Amino acid sequence: MKEEICDVLVIGTGFAGLSAAYVAANRGLEVFVLEKMGTPGGNSRISDGGIAAPNTDLQKKNGIEDSPALMAEDMLKAGKGRNDSALVNIVAQNAKDVFTWTRETLGVEYEDRVDLFGGHSAPRSYAPKGTLSGRPLLQGLLKRLKRNNVRFFYKTYVQAFVQDERKRVVGVEALYPYHFTKEVETSKIFFRARKGVALCSGGFGADKTLKTSLDAKLQNISTTNKPSSTGELLKAAQKIGAKLQDMDCIQLAPWASPDENGMGAGPLFGDYIVLPYGIVVDRKTGKRFTDELADRDTVAQAILDRKEPTIGIADDQAVKRDGLSLEKALKKQVVRAFDSVETLAKHYNVDYGSLAKTIEITNQGIKNGKDAFKKSLSKRATPIEVAPFYAMRMWPKVHHTMGGLAIDTKARVLDKQNTPIEGLFAAGEAAAGVHGAGRLGSCAITDCLVMGRVAGKNASL
Repeated sequence: MKEEICDVLVIGTGFAGLSAAYVAANRGLEVFVLEKMGTPGGNSRISDGGIAAPNTDLQKKNGIEDSPALMAEDMLKAGKGRNDSALVNIVAQNAKDVFTWTRETLGVEYEDRVDLFGGHSAPRSYAPKGTLSGRPLLQGLLKRLKRNNVRFFYKTYVQAFVQDERKRVVGVEALYPYHFTKEVETSKIFFRARKGVALCSGGFGADKTLKTSLDAKLQNISTTNKPSSTGELLKAAQKIGAKLQDMDCIQLAPWASPDENGMGAGPLFGDYIVLPYGIVVDRKTGKRFTDELADRDTVAQAILDRKEPTIGIADDQAVKRDGLSLEKALKKQVVRAFDSVETLAKHYNVDYGSLAKTIEITNQGIKNGKDAFKKSLSKRATPIEVAPFYAMRMWPKVHHTMGGLAIDTKARVLDKQNTPIEGLFAAGEAAAGVHGAGRLGSCAITDCLVMGRVAGKNASL
């Protein structure tokens, strides 16, 4: 079997893995990064690139009061008490630092605004400038890793962890070349790590068999994840005694559309426009049924309770407010534009009188600063009254798996006795504990960057 030796071995090329590799390489160590697909990024590549952080200069500029303690409190509330509070505090306390790092070191530029997403008690989310995409951050990380001579091995499928006689993880056994959709002839490679292995391979949102076994209601629920998000390394780690926790905590994205596959183009409209500035109505009644800015789990369940796709609606003012392009979503006819509320209602077979009354009540609440569902109204919220009116059918999709490997505050993977497995670290969606039962929007990237750096640092020691 061919053997490759390095100091630190990182598995996964998403934000967590690349952050771990960055820290290890900056310590002057030889770093290898393994990726089972032919291109880097995984779900990080198709993310919106939004990051959450408190106490930033952009918040101060916009008169927003916030703190790490408040962010941690919001995360714990969304996690329904199943989070590891120590991990939550690490993420919240270091969020501002990693946000600054992405700007000053990685060269990511952000819009000159602060977004408010469901479950956050203060606006603290930042969108990449010009494009709602994870690519600027991904490119910034890859560029700096290239400068540090980090070696990347693509189409490399890790199938097992290798331990020495003391049960320390000293590397992995992998197959190359790997092809996700077809059988190919492969050879085995042993990647040895002199110091540590950082597992940052993501979650299992696209593994239908696994997620359905954990939650039967997901049988007919699709996913926003890339098809490669299958979580096989969680099982491989479990074979050497690693503890899995919160595996039943699978988050549905309420802002997805059933009219396209995968992540698609509609979620940006749903998440950035409909939920903060628009309304979601029951097609059968034409009425709102939830606070659109409640946490994701609450909104998703409320939509599922309708038993059929709901309708997300916003007007031209809301669309233009953040400069979001709907060109792709409109071209795909996932999002549609109407010259009046009446034509919109007719298209979706919604009672016009009921919908018009719902919009009237909503607009009055915006003017009075008092929403009927106690929705946190953004200072930039305006009545829904300027044509064209935009709408999208909305139905939840599996978006994030909060469960994974149990870790401690040093990102060390724990066994079933909560004892660290020497040589093995984990971060990002492969690790559990940070988000508990539910994740807040924009906190995934913060988590990946913070805990990825923690994993990289400790795997280097």
